[in-house]
Amino acid sequence: MGKEEIPKWAGIGSKFAHLTSAHPCFGVKAHFSVARMHLPVAPRCNIQCKYCVRRLDKCEQRPGVAACIMDEEAALRRLESEVKSNPNLKVVGIAGPGDPLANEMTYRILGRIKEKFPNLLLCLSTNGLLLEEAAERLRSLGVKTVTITINAVNPKVGASIYEWVWYGGTLLRGEEGAELLIKKQLRGIEELVKRGIVVRINTVLIPTVNQDEVESIASEAARRGASLMNIIPLIPQHEFKSLRRPTCEELERARKQAEKYIPQFRLCRQCRADAVGIPGRESQGTTPSEYFHG
Repeated sequence: MGKEEIPKWAGIGSKFAHLTSAHPCFGVKAHFSVARMHLPVAPRCNIQCKYCVRRLDKCEQRPGVAACIMDEEAALRRLESEVKSNPNLKVVGIAGPGDPLANEMTYRILGRIKEKFPNLLLCLSTNGLLLEEAAERLRSLGVKTVTITINAVNPKVGASIYEWVWYGGTLLRGEEGAELLIKKQLRGIEELVKRGIVVRINTVLIPTVNQDEVESIASEAARRGASLMNIIPLIPQHEFKSLRRPTCEELERARKQAEKYIPQFRLCRQCRADAVGIPGRESQGTTPSEYFHG
């Protein structure tokens, strides 16, 4: 890398250095040694992406999938069991299968975990539509990291990715919905960063749709204080089932473009909403549904 290619973020110090040894989605070493747990307590979503299918399934390995939706007590029993049996468990998060912030259960569970397991690192993943309003509540509940999926900063591109956006009792489509979502996502980053919450950006790379947006997403997110970016390949399904996955070369090209503005995470496994264990080495034992009884 020549001098002209030195990333804008280089030399300013890592804003998330305290997480790299504790969170498998932020640090390379932690990715191979630290266990995390996703609690599937958030079924509802307030947007519809053209690549997203939420489903209850015990076998399919991708975001938006869980074996079941847990109620509050079942989730806590499941977490307590894992804490007792897995000394490598350091992180517990909520990643769906819908959007955590669109489900009141998310906040109740986070509050209970903070009280009962104060040493666990709390995180969640969201589309960001409700982040601006939720930021202070998340801070008070002890959330340390938030991952926001941002696939466009140009509403015209966003309109080709999102079928609809539901906000404040109104259903928005096309550029109107995409514009609102993008505005709320970027404001959400700022509100989280103000409160000391570390922000990671997920971007789904969709060939022929948003490949030219990646650099702009990286620039806008970094300018507002995001600390890390994770570019992941499209899983062709739903309205995008006829599209292809990006090649390894396309992924690396996008990451290099984005890396001029923000550090890149390259180890994402696109986990289920009920994933448990060290990424790639998840337990195949007890299923979440067993914790509804007993």
